[in-house]
Amino acid sequence: MKSIAALQTRVTPWSDGLEPSDAELDAIEAEMPVVLAEVELLDALIVLLDRPASEFDGRRIRRAHRRVLAARRDAANKSCPVPPAVA
Repeated sequence: MKSIAALQTRVTPWSDGLEPSDAELDAIEAEMPVVLAEVELLDALIVLLDRPASEFDGRRIRRAHRRVLAARRDAANKSCPVPPAVA
């Protein structure tokens, strides 16, 4: 039995630069509250795919939507530089 081996070189050669940089990890960490809030909203919407919405479902979706908006607002406020105080 013959062993099967690739005759071509790998498409992406191994490099030590494949790890995310500290700046990229910080950006991911800064976006994580928005991502988690959007996942919560998506979970609330997925529940409604196979049944009609109840009053509880409506409240859950509204709360999740408010969390998404608040997380986006907080992320936008953090990324915006604070103007210097006027003397």
